[in-house]
Amino acid sequence: MIGYFSPGIARIPFLDELLQSPSRRIGWNTPRTAISQVVGWGLKPTADRARRYAAKKGLPYLSLEDGFLRSLGLGVAGAPLHSLIVDATGIYYDATRPSDLEQLIVAANFSAAELARAQACMELLRCYRLSKYNHAPDVPLGSELFAARRGSYNEVAPYSAGAMYPKDTSPVGTSTEPELFAAKEFAGVRGANEWVPRVLVVDQTFGDPSIGYGLAEESTFTQMLEAAIAQNPGAEVLVKVHPDVICGKKKGYLLELALARNCRLIGEDLSPWALLDAVDKVYVVTSQLGFDALMAGKEVYCFGMPFYAGWGLTRDRQKCERRGVQRSLEQVFAAAYLRYCRYINPYTGERCELEDTIALIADQKRVRECLRGDWLGVGFSRWKRSFVPAFLGSAATLRFGHRHPELLQRVGSKTAVLSWASALAPEFVSACSIAGVALWRMEDGFVRSVGLGADLVRPLSLVLDSRGIYYDATAPSDLEVLLQETDFTPDMLERASLLREKLVSLRVSKYNVGTSAPLDLPRDRRLILVPGQVETDASIAKGSPVIKTNHGLLEAVRETNPDAFIIYKPHPDVVGGGRYGDINAARLCDLEIRDVAITDLLDRVDEVHTLSSLSGFEALLRGVKVVTYGMPFYAGWGLTEDRLQCSRRTRRLSLEQLVAGTLILYPVYVDPKMGDQINAETAIALLAIQRSTTKPDSFKTRAYRLVRNRFLKR
Repeated sequence: MIGYFSPGIARIPFLDELLQSPSRRIGWNTPRTAISQVVGWGLKPTADRARRYAAKKGLPYLSLEDGFLRSLGLGVAGAPLHSLIVDATGIYYDATRPSDLEQLIVAANFSAAELARAQACMELLRCYRLSKYNHAPDVPLGSELFAARRGSYNEVAPYSAGAMYPKDTSPVGTSTEPELFAAKEFAGVRGANEWVPRVLVVDQTFGDPSIGYGLAEESTFTQMLEAAIAQNPGAEVLVKVHPDVICGKKKGYLLELALARNCRLIGEDLSPWALLDAVDKVYVVTSQLGFDALMAGKEVYCFGMPFYAGWGLTRDRQKCERRGVQRSLEQVFAAAYLRYCRYINPYTGERCELEDTIALIADQKRVRECLRGDWLGVGFSRWKRSFVPAFLGSAATLRFGHRHPELLQRVGSKTAVLSWASALAPEFVSACSIAGVALWRMEDGFVRSVGLGADLVRPLSLVLDSRGIYYDATAPSDLEVLLQETDFTPDMLERASLLREKLVSLRVSKYNVGTSAPLDLPRDRRLILVPGQVETDASIAKGSPVIKTNHGLLEAVRETNPDAFIIYKPHPDVVGGGRYGDINAARLCDLEIRDVAITDLLDRVDEVHTLSSLSGFEALLRGVKVVTYGMPFYAGWGLTEDRLQCSRRTRRLSLEQLVAGTLILYPVYVDPKMGDQINAETAIALLAIQRSTTKPDSFKTRAYRLVRNRFLKR
């Protein structure tokens, strides 16, 4: 049993999984024999009691700290922790004595495969521009959009080694001009015909423990700035100070001196990668930004002794005799990020690898940046208003209003309008176009929930589309453009392949309803599944121009497949009584199945014939042949046999590309407990957990259905 005193440690979710041992808070009634190790938070004064207790009892003491890739947001703001450091020797920022990390680097017993993995992970961090915290806007230093921006999160473009990142296709949010940094002044400074070298000097907050334990002091910062100026004559010196130092909430070391020496102060909270894009050299005392700079290929000068100094990678002003060996960047990274840190998915509680954490935070960052800004939600029911804000995220400001064209006259040009796609009237769409207001459409995602939307079950995924909507084949959508144009990176395709395997193995579908039951089906006939749809649904109106009914679809399937064994499965919403589309299918099919999980049927059938049902996509995931009679989003890419064609869809996709675009990049996923945006892999794991713990047809659901169905019969 591991013991601790800190209430902050007690609040760490899934602490036992991270510590790899049961843990408990030490109190006056804790038995002496119950505790075998003691943990405290680094070298903070709050850990003094834990260290004294461990020394008194003769117990091992473990130091805890945030990992080097901690989270999307700040820990002080409540962002859940994705990685944790557990050090039995010291702690990584204390250069006055050994630490587990230092010993790992000295030993450097890494295999070729582990070093290759380290190199690949560094490339991913560069590609998705991730650092310890990832809440700050990632915009060019000289951009008009320096303070805030929002782009279509479905329209992606490579900005570094093929990374997915939004283009600026919609209005940006309102922001104030930085007080000490005029972004406009940078425009054109580093053009093709004029090159002004720049160096970055990184300040730190006063009293940061890593400074003293990193063999530095207050005067070290002065020496660093003076050296940066002297060593780079003619260069522009940028001094990054903490935003709280600018507004007087915290104290730093370089604010007054930088002003006195005519350096350019950067006081905005900005992504480290945006800073590194603009400079050639980086000067630090002990800041982790120095290690980001090494990964970015910059020349780094260390005036203290951070964990990455002393190995021949940096130009050092201090020396540490224990580190008198040369190490490559891959070796230091493998030690720090692959062996030293422990990773966890804070939403599922599952321990994971660095690659999983990168994928999760990268998706969180991508969606957050794309949806950042001001929004007006129109026409949403009270029930939907309860969960829509979480899908836009904490970087978005959302207010609700009624769907009246005159309201658009009071909407600013920097506000986007959001509406449920199937409820939009053509007149309102035209009014948005006339008013010059960006209109985004929202709909359920493809892996939605355990239960039906018609039963008021909240979704884990929604899609937001700035062009149209995925089921409307009469016009382009963000999903269609994404599938047509995106250059999918190898890591994205690998994620898609693993995601498809996970979906199939966990038997996850859109609604995850129905029971598993043995099916007595013939073995000597071709089995065709015809999934029914809600006939009033917009996906039929906009995605199936020829056949509009379930009866018409069954007739067409029977006509072209007279000898096949046809199974008809009505839509779950129709079975539940919430939507229209029920038919007498006995004459046209061999078997009608209502309350059997769609995944059980897909395991048994040879083909799926559909108008535009999502069941066709789920069949493709399982390698089942799909014939489409309409034009669903997954048709027209060479993966299905199509009765209709779409001239806009000219690209031939692999199944992994279709999955990457449809399930990873297009939807927005939200954790139902924390309300945080998550990624597809996490949502699928949560759905599997929910399905195993959710009681089907609860009393609340049955009562709602009774009232709803009586209303529909009127």
